[in-house]
Amino acid sequence: MSKKAKEHIPAQMLQKYEAIKSLTDDFCSTFLDEEYAELCRNLAAALARKRPSPLISGAEKVWACAIVYALARINFLFDKSRTPHTTTDQLCSWFDVNKNTASGKAKRVLDTMKMRMMDPRWCPPSKLGDNMMAWMIQVNGLIVDARYMPREVQEEAYRLGLIPYIP
Repeated sequence: MSKKAKEHIPAQMLQKYEAIKSLTDDFCSTFLDEEYAELCRNLAAALARKRPSPLISGAEKVWACAIVYALARINFLFDKSRTPHTTTDQLCSWFDVNKNTASGKAKRVLDTMKMRMMDPRWCPPSKLGDNMMAWMIQVNGLIVDARYMPREVQEEAYRLGLIPYIP
């Protein structure tokens, strides 16, 4: 997380954020990768900035588990054919959190942040090219894949922030 983004975490939430970040960093360095560690940090920071923050109540290990669980769910990390991947057993065991508790808190994270499957906002940068949701735009009332549109449409979509880069 950039220094500037970290400065925007309210002072009363900074200690909680740091504890959660440490836990998610450990899990990601063991089972996932640095991109997912960064996504976990960003998600923890976003939750810490919410007014009121849902992180105020509850144990850090439960929130850390829920953050990884939420990102794993929307990015299909529970699928063994994906690299990297994890399992709910591995995840919950690592954080020593009950599966039902982890799933419930993850749902709260997903609902609070309005996250959805294949959400481009919470997709690792290296996977954006394969994430079809990152490329869907509306042109003249039709939903189209920007990767197959003329270059000038792609440039305008990129300028407007509708697609992550010009393919």
